[in-house]
Formats: sequence, structure tokens, C-alpha cells
Amino acid sequence: MKKSRYSEEQIVRILRETDRDTIAEVAKRNGVSEASIYGWQKRFGEMEADDVKRYKELQTENARLKKILAERDLEIEVMKEIAAKKW
Repeated sequence: MKKSRYSEEQIVRILRETDRDTIAEVAKRNGVSEASIYGWQKRFGEMEADDVKRYKELQTENARLKKILAERDLEIEVMKEIAAKKW
């Protein structure tokens, strides 16, 4: 996925601006397309800056746990193969 020019906190700040002004004005002022803002609204919805930080932490933790699970499953498969060859 392409890295965004804006951090999640900046995106949320821009989305909060759309509560006061029209999307067209906010898009022009921040140099982004209206389509980007609509996409961000779909992705971040009603999140605040703290929510975005927590969301990112949860994504990182989830990725770490998935990696651990995959490694454990691989170890189990290897043990099953070794056990099957002994008999």
C-alpha cells in the first residue's frame, strides 16, 4: 500500500475541519482531492486523534500475534512430521 503524505493524526484533523466547512473548501485548503477526504471518512469515520493512535497500536500488536501464531503452527507441523516418521 502506498504511504500517505499525511499521518493518521493529520487526516483526523482534516476530517474534523469538514465538520465546520464544506468538503470542497477543506480539500482545497489542504491540497487533497475530495475523493481522498471521502475515502478517509470511510476509513477513519468518527475517530479522534487518540483513537487513531490506539488503532495503530492494535494493528501492530495484531500483526505481531499473527506472526507468533504462524511460527507456532509451523512448529506443530514439523513435530507431527517427525512423530509420523518414527512409527
